[in-house]
Amino acid sequence: MDKIIVYVDDATYAQQQLQPMLVGGGRTQWLLVACAPRMTHRISKWVSHSARENWRAKWAEKLFAQVMPALLARGDSATPVLAKGPLAELTERLIAEHGPARVLDARRPKFGQDLQPVTADQPASTEGRWTVPGAVAGLGAALVLAAE
Repeated sequence: MDKIIVYVDDATYAQQQLQPMLVGGGRTQWLLVACAPRMTHRISKWVSHSARENWRAKWAEKLFAQVMPALLARGDSATPVLAKGPLAELTERLIAEHGPARVLDARRPKFGQDLQPVTADQPASTEGRWTVPGAVAGLGAALVLAAE
């Protein structure tokens, strides 16, 4: 049985990423890891810790309800997991508990925000970053000064 750990934060995006993998004929054990959106530290002023944890659990339940039916329809098994803490450590723990598994990062990329790596050897993503060479920035500054 093939084992796949899938990190998910958006049901629609995850279903698009998982669709090609559902075509295969073998049985698969899916470990669905829900990565809830981060809340600012200022929210603690208005919401208790238990209320935040309850919200995260309800959010994860809704996400699992949208993603799991497609996986279970093929006869595969799916185990829901709510992510807490660093994802690389969670991946190591899940591999230790369930044995060797492939890891799929099906989280929706966010513009201007780097996603936390899901494995220790995952390269840093440069997708979505804006990089401007120093010469171009200097030329732009010179043009702004000349225009004044």
